[in-house]
Amino acid sequence: MARVCKDRAMTAFVESGRHRVAVLVRHGMLPMELGIVHRVFGQARSAAGEPLYEVVTCAVEPGVVRTEADFTINVAHGPEALAEAQTVVVPAAHEDYTPEEGRLDAPLAAALARIRPGTRVASICTGAFVLAAAGLLDGRRATTHWRSTEDFRRLFPAVCLDPEVLYTEDGHVLTSAGVASGVDLCLHMVRSDFGSGVANEVARSTVVPPHREGGQAQYIQRPVPDRQFATTGAARAWALENLHRPLTLRELAARESMSVRTFTRRFREESGLSPLQWLTQQRVERARHLLEETDLPVDRVAADAGFGTAASLRQHLQAALGVSPSQYRSTFRGPQAVPSRAEEAAVAV
Repeated sequence: MARVCKDRAMTAFVESGRHRVAVLVRHGMLPMELGIVHRVFGQARSAAGEPLYEVVTCAVEPGVVRTEADFTINVAHGPEALAEAQTVVVPAAHEDYTPEEGRLDAPLAAALARIRPGTRVASICTGAFVLAAAGLLDGRRATTHWRSTEDFRRLFPAVCLDPEVLYTEDGHVLTSAGVASGVDLCLHMVRSDFGSGVANEVARSTVVPPHREGGQAQYIQRPVPDRQFATTGAARAWALENLHRPLTLRELAARESMSVRTFTRRFREESGLSPLQWLTQQRVERARHLLEETDLPVDRVAADAGFGTAASLRQHLQAALGVSPSQYRSTFRGPQAVPSRAEEAAVAV
């Protein structure tokens, strides 16, 4: 009877028509990370209120899986769920924090081999060790928890590790930093799949910011700066209100009564990014919002986001997202949002 129930559940998973997400858990798993995946994807809804994702939890062997806490979870699905998924998420397990050889055991390797080519694969925290051991991160940019970076670099020198960011995306493979950055990663995937409107609503219902500034560099313990109460927050808030203007580093530093050199250093300490990187990131987000939520011509979107020209907007959007403004708008607003010939000409410049 249990087998019949499991088969029916898998059939529903495959035939639901929703984006299929499989979460592969292992003994010693961190319960919070499993909850993050189910909560974020589970809250994503269409305009009609229909769930956009189907999420299942699976293990190398169905049954009881130990957690790092004082309880276990009963996992109904085995690795067959990986073969049917469009996205596979690998959370961390307690054993990841004491890596030795950086190799997968045979059952786990066999389970991962079931993932179809081209499937989006993501890790949370030290789940990146699993993806790296499977060879999925070779030559790719990736991240993991900052406390595990030395072990990661030693075990996987072929991976381009970036320990300062909250998450990375390199092709169809994504990784995130420690634990809560799994929220950032999952929201990013929802945003990529269905637009910022859906992702923002998920963030609102989950009571988290839709996009966190900076990277995990801001969470690494460092010596307290000379002026520990100095901050660049006021400059960032002012910049967000004036993104449409050309903003200079000297102007931003003046908002905090700092020299450019001191401001730049403190800005990176607090946000994990340089002022220019942060400004570009915020302008891209503003442009995405305007392309999704308004009918403004592309050149107006470029001006309001602070890129000045449609050509500049196109260049930055292509670098950040891999698509043109017209393609992005068409994807998230449908065929009715296809730009006019004049707009296309302006963007193609």
